[in-house]
Amino acid sequence: MMSEDKPIVLYVDDEVNNLHSFKASFRRQFHVYTADSATAARKVLAEQKVHVIISDQRMPQMTGIEFFASILADYPDPIRMLLTGYADIQAVIDAINQGQVFRYFSKPWNDAELIHHITEAYQLYKLRKQNKELTEKLVENNDKMEFLLRQQLLS
Repeated sequence: MMSEDKPIVLYVDDEVNNLHSFKASFRRQFHVYTADSATAARKVLAEQKVHVIISDQRMPQMTGIEFFASILADYPDPIRMLLTGYADIQAVIDAINQGQVFRYFSKPWNDAELIHHITEAYQLYKLRKQNKELTEKLVENNDKMEFLLRQQLLS
């Protein structure tokens, strides 16, 4: 079983060398899964809980933005980050608007910077999860209070 204190990261890139480099660079700080396509990434998401997803923008079948947009309904919780070797302002805008991307990075990545931002993304993930749980408890308690109030009014 994996520790909740260690972020689980999925890195998606069609370049196998980048996948190996990413895993070698970050396997000590994070639980790292890699996928060489959007299809392989979807399989990982179906089988593993993932906190942070990092995708390359330019891939053959589907861009990183298209991948993020395609998984949003089924996997809304993981924090998404886009990584690309190309400076494309439209990709940044699309990433924010369509894929709800938390951060945008350029290749080659800076290890220390990426560690910092993955950690930051994981903190955001935990805060969102905590907020969701507290909201659910609040709704549940509100329903109980309404029930008790109705009982009081009827008696």
